[in-house]
Amino acid sequence: MIEYSSTKIFDGYSTAFRQWRAKHSHCQYIHGYAMKFKVTFIGNLDELNWVCDFGSFKRNGIKEHMSYMFDHTTVVAKDDPNLMEFKKLSDKNLIQLRVVEGVGCEKFATYVYNYINSIIYKETKGRVKVQTVECFEGGTNNSAIYKPLRAFKTVNQRILTNNKIN
Repeated sequence: MIEYSSTKIFDGYSTAFRQWRAKHSHCQYIHGYAMKFKVTFIGNLDELNWVCDFGSFKRNGIKEHMSYMFDHTTVVAKDDPNLMEFKKLSDKNLIQLRVVEGVGCEKFATYVYNYINSIIYKETKGRVKVQTVECFEGGTNNSAIYKPLRAFKTVNQRILTNNKIN
């Protein structure tokens, strides 16, 4: 079985958040970045010789959801001790609040991986999955990559199986 990969960059999201646990750092304060996500898909080619039909992102809601989550939003961890203050700001229509498991590039990459992979895997009946998501803090040299170990075990097992000497 031959597998291909392709990448899509989701770009242009102005997102504010804070790392409330980072008491030693200025990251504990609300700050924002122009977030960007590089999503790598892996799978076999379809009848059009594509791994992933990027045009489907409008149809299946991925594009809209990415904007909903990250474009001009304030993303707050569900365990932030000041969550109620953020909810009050949201109730006053001062912020577009999104509450997630955790914040930061690593957690955002994980969120995007889980969200997009669940849709693409189902839509392609398992032919395509997300291999990695890299989340960039725009205007910095910082990024984080999420790549689940199970995906690489599966690929490595397939490679080992295909390379067995009979």
